[in-house]
Amino acid sequence: MPATTPPSRTDLFLPDFCGMRMVFAVVVVGELLAIVLTLNPGVSARGGFQELALSSLFIQWAGLGSSAVLCLARRPLERLGNISAAAVSYLIILAVTMAVSEAAWWMVLPKLADPELSPLWEFGHGPAGLGPPHAVVLTPGHLEFLLRNLGIAAVVALVALRYFYIQHQWRVRADSEAQARIQALQSRIRPHFLFNSMNTIASLARSEPALAEQVTEDLASLFRVSLGDARVPGTVAQELEVCRQYLRIEAQRLGERLVVEEDALGLPGDGLLPALTLQPLLENAIYHGVEPAPDGGRVVVSGLFRDERIVISVENTVPKAGVRGRRDGNAMALDNVRQRMEAFFPGEARVELFPEEGLFRVEVEFPYRTASVEDSHR
Repeated sequence: MPATTPPSRTDLFLPDFCGMRMVFAVVVVGELLAIVLTLNPGVSARGGFQELALSSLFIQWAGLGSSAVLCLARRPLERLGNISAAAVSYLIILAVTMAVSEAAWWMVLPKLADPELSPLWEFGHGPAGLGPPHAVVLTPGHLEFLLRNLGIAAVVALVALRYFYIQHQWRVRADSEAQARIQALQSRIRPHFLFNSMNTIASLARSEPALAEQVTEDLASLFRVSLGDARVPGTVAQELEVCRQYLRIEAQRLGERLVVEEDALGLPGDGLLPALTLQPLLENAIYHGVEPAPDGGRVVVSGLFRDERIVISVENTVPKAGVRGRRDGNAMALDNVRQRMEAFFPGEARVELFPEEGLFRVEVEFPYRTASVEDSHR
């Protein structure tokens, strides 16, 4: 069965500054910083709301400008190590702050030169008699204004980059733990299925060698998926083929006692889901529903695609109460599937049970996503 290439991930610790959530966060944090600076006793209390508005305008220009440059520079930064990327990002933030500070200083210079006008950047302490607007002179007030802004930017940028790095490290650890858990869950195949399959192959080896070879190939395919990389998702088409391989193996063992029906032609074959998701449900259905029944039973695999969501159900007959060999309990396999689906589709998938008189149905519902969509989300 062909493997699906796992979506590429970047090791860059910086978040995506092109995303709306990050832009919103920059705006909110910038506004909070403006409020803190306005409440600073060292800042003139005259025109409080005007002071807040002007501080907000300056900080938002510096913050959004830095975000825009970091957004445009993301590809080059990804080619650097995290240490180099952090240093370059730090310099970018300081450079943008310097540029915005210079623009703000010379844009408001005419007002600073006229004592009748309210100073727009009071916290810069620019003297009222700075001379004509076109005279570019680095006055003490000008230098203090630049150093103040660069100092604030240096501290805020340092804290922000440190926060992003800690978040990245936490996310890497969480992903590693989740992948290890998914790998362990994916590797669970009941030993009795392996033993039964080997016995089936042994019984067919002499009488029907071609059929024994087919069963061996199906079993090898199942274990190839089971031992594969848990980070590589499967597709609906691949999962249905795995189900057919598993059912072919069980059909050789159970014969006419196993009746299989499939109604999943309307499902999109390129939809992604964790590999080896449906097979445990089928194994559960045969182990609890078909094997214990003297006359065997029926397993139905069906699917539905609607509103960009995929619903796949596995239904099996259940032996009557009191039948010898009737087996209770199927929580392990269902919990296995539920945990893997939740890890792959956080908060977007469901695994529900529908026990009925003489029937047991499991429904797995998840959003329709393809490899190209997953790549665009990362």
